[in-house]
Amino acid sequence: MAHIIVVGNEKGGAGKSTVSMHVATALARLGKSVGVLDLDLRQKTFGRYMENRRATMERIGLDLPTPHYQDLPEIDQSALQPGENPYDRRLSIAVSGMEVDRDFIVIDCPGSHTRLSQVAHSLADTLITPMNDSFVDFDLLAHIDPETNKVIGPSVYSEMVWNARQLRAQAGLKPIDWVVVRNRLGAQMMHNKKKVGAALDDLSKRIGFRVAPGFNERVIFRELFPRGLTLLDLRDVGVIGQMNISNVAARQELRELLKSLNLPDVEVRI
Repeated sequence: MAHIIVVGNEKGGAGKSTVSMHVATALARLGKSVGVLDLDLRQKTFGRYMENRRATMERIGLDLPTPHYQDLPEIDQSALQPGENPYDRRLSIAVSGMEVDRDFIVIDCPGSHTRLSQVAHSLADTLITPMNDSFVDFDLLAHIDPETNKVIGPSVYSEMVWNARQLRAQAGLKPIDWVVVRNRLGAQMMHNKKKVGAALDDLSKRIGFRVAPGFNERVIFRELFPRGLTLLDLRDVGVIGQMNISNVAARQELRELLKSLNLPDVEVRI
C-alpha cells in the first residue's frame, strides 16, 4: 500500500505547494511511483504547477521524472449512501485508485479548514506542516504568552491533527509522523528566528511533532512555478546559468528536508 504524505496547515502563503511539488518530484527522480492530489478545488496551485510542467516538457521535447497527477473524480449523487459526504467519497475513490500501484501519494491541502483537508489529515502516514518563521504562523499551532513566549496551549490546527490521530488510533492504524517545516526563512531577523525556534522546540515535546528545516526565501521558487520545474530539473533543461551558489544551496536544503522525513525505503541520492 502507498505511503501517504499530506502537506497541510490552515494558512496560505507558507509554501505548501512548493514543498509538495519538490517532495513529489524528488521521489519520482529516486525511482518511486508517486501519485499526487490537490485538495484546493478553487485555486489548484499544485494542479497548475503540474499543468505547467507538462506544457514545458512538451515545448522542450524532454521527458522529466514526473509524479502522476489527477483531479478528484466527480461522482453521481445517487451513488451516495444516506448521510454520506460527497467529498469523502471523492477523496476515497481517488486514494484507493492510487494506493495499490503507487509507492507514495502526496496530497496538497488548502490553506483553510475544509472537510477534504480534515479527512486527508486522518489518512496521513507522514504529515508535513510548512510554516513561515513568525509567530503569526506559530499561532495556528499554539497560543503563547506575549510576555514570556511560553506555550499556553494548542491552537485550532493542532486540535485538528489531534482529532486525526484519534481517528487513526480507533481504526488501528499507525500514528501520524508529524513534521513541522520552518519554511521561507529570511536572512535577517535572527532574534526572531531564535525565539520561534525555542517556542517550536517547547511545543514539539508537548503535542508530538518533529521540527525540520525547509527552504530559505529565494527568487528561484517564483521563477520555477510558471515552467512547472523544480530545483532538480535545472541541469536537465539546460539552465546552467541559474545554477548559482544560491540555487545549489537550495538543492542542499531539499536534500536535508527529504532526509529528515525518514520516508520508508527512500535513500536520498539527489
